[in-house]
Amino acid sequence: MPRPVPLPGLKTIKWVTTDCYGTLIDWEKGLVNACKKEAEKDGFSFEEGSFLARFFEVQAEIMAGSYELYAEVLRRTIVKVAGEIGWEIEPSRAQFLPTSVARWLPFREANAAMDRLGKRYEIGIISNVDDKLLGISRRHLRTELDLVVTAQQVRSYKPDPVHFKECARRIGGKKGWIHIGSNYTNDVAPLLKMNVPVIWVNRHGEKLEGRKAPSATTKNFREAAKRLGAS
Repeated sequence: MPRPVPLPGLKTIKWVTTDCYGTLIDWEKGLVNACKKEAEKDGFSFEEGSFLARFFEVQAEIMAGSYELYAEVLRRTIVKVAGEIGWEIEPSRAQFLPTSVARWLPFREANAAMDRLGKRYEIGIISNVDDKLLGISRRHLRTELDLVVTAQQVRSYKPDPVHFKECARRIGGKKGWIHIGSNYTNDVAPLLKMNVPVIWVNRHGEKLEGRKAPSATTKNFREAAKRLGAS
């Protein structure tokens, strides 16, 4: 098993960045609720687990193609996934999903933990989203940010490392930087390859199964902040 990138000493950390959706914002709940509400209009229902799994697969396939705004990624993904399960949605109707982002709420611990981190470190968000949708989500996040890197700004989607390379460029290098993320593929793996320490917020209790261990693993964002002395 490869050795993990160790957590640095707290006194050496200047920057803490985090993913947004899945780490701060409960996007799975927001996404499912929006789709269930829309499906009910047609008298249609679906099994949440398999629906989400397929949604994430299709979304990743679309993101791997030519860059387009995340709002369009959401629209294309729901049209395809819905069609596969027998729920036909016209493309013109798919706007309900980007619109629902305004109702995707933070995890209970997110704002308090972010506030504590913000008192100790420079804080940033690195997210697979467009600027407009992140701006909508930031209305639910009260901590002042020192850095924001979005897919729209770099015209690419994680796990392509360009997000993280752009972050390193803006903060003047990788020294003194640690990241917190919930998606192993999109956040943990690329950063470990860059030798940047990363805390994995493993909300679903995933197994590593041969993958490189993160610098630390926690069950939620509050625990991640605590590991960084922000408790």
